[in-house]
Amino acid sequence: MKTKRVLFVVGFLAHKAKNLFRILANRRKVPAGLPSELLERRPDVRQAEEIMVAANAQIGVAKAAFLPNLSLTGLGGLESNALHQFITAPSETWYAAFNVSQPIFQGGALTSGLKLARANWQESVLSYQQTVQNALEQVSNGLIAFQKDREFREQQERLTDAARRTDNYSEVLYKNGGASYLQVLTSETNYFSAELNLVQAQLNERLALAQLYQTLGGGWQQ
Repeated sequence: MKTKRVLFVVGFLAHKAKNLFRILANRRKVPAGLPSELLERRPDVRQAEEIMVAANAQIGVAKAAFLPNLSLTGLGGLESNALHQFITAPSETWYAAFNVSQPIFQGGALTSGLKLARANWQESVLSYQQTVQNALEQVSNGLIAFQKDREFREQQERLTDAARRTDNYSEVLYKNGGASYLQVLTSETNYFSAELNLVQAQLNERLALAQLYQTLGGGWQQ
């Protein structure tokens, strides 16, 4: 009797857990047609994107450094004296006369800076592409894992249902003298073991779903 009570308690808890997981499964079905834009919410993708944008902005900064720092217009919106002198005066005397920075004399350094900025941008683009590729691979692995765990859970549900029918049949046979009490206990043990295995399968399915949530950057709600 003690063994039968323990098996009853274990089976009751397994039944409750099974119902809970069934409710969660109904609320957490993966929809079809998930857009790849969901990956933009991932921290690693966002970081790689920000680095790429910053590197692209540095190209603009490097290009702007080629321009001399002077005012193009004066009073009334007319051509400024600085601009006029820059166009007409010899470059050797322009800096001394107007005390304006002349990056033209730093052409070699500025060209190197521009090349470096472009190289950094190309590197950031490759890094971004690799990050997105890794994210897509993780999503693919997550979907496959979730599918396998779901199929295993469905198989375990069928096994549990078969064990339940066998247990009920053993009870009927025992009441009619067609089976021993040991056979009844064996059927009950098999049934409760199947229920526990089903709970574990449901747990694995939920864990796979949680991992898929993470790889998608927080689920599929945009």
